[in-house]
Amino acid sequence: MRTDQRIGVVLAVTVLTGGAVGAGVVQASAATGRGTAPSACRPANHTATIAPSDSSAGHRHYRVTLTAPRGYEPCELAGSPTAVRFLDHGSDSGITAGTYGDQAGAVTFGPGHPVHFDFQVPNTGPVTSVDEVSFTLQAPGGEIPGASFAEGAFTVADGTLVGPVQQGA
Repeated sequence: MRTDQRIGVVLAVTVLTGGAVGAGVVQASAATGRGTAPSACRPANHTATIAPSDSSAGHRHYRVTLTAPRGYEPCELAGSPTAVRFLDHGSDSGITAGTYGDQAGAVTFGPGHPVHFDFQVPNTGPVTSVDEVSFTLQAPGGEIPGASFAEGAFTVADGTLVGPVQQGA
């Protein structure tokens, strides 16, 4: 019986020690950027800003630029963001956005590789002022879980369209 207790204690100590060492190794690997760092595409791992862009015939444009700091793995994005919600002081505006452009093209996003997409807002009809937009990014294989946000004052209207993600700021 005493031998069984010693074996049990040794196994328990080995498991506990091995688990703690293993967790430390994973954290160290993630911090060194050896291919195990978190993806830049996850909403918590990038920032988004929105600013007015050049207008075109019959439309106002706003550019949303995504950037990722060092320490995150590059990833691929494709098409236009989905689940777009325009908010004013936290309240949903009720305006929905369609899409335009190439929905199949993929771009690389990550540290040193910013990307952007465009909101095209018609100049005709009533406009709604908003101060935030939430959206879900798309990868070539489907949706990336979670919502990203960009803040800044802009206007939207019925018929607003969102373009595909493109390289550059």
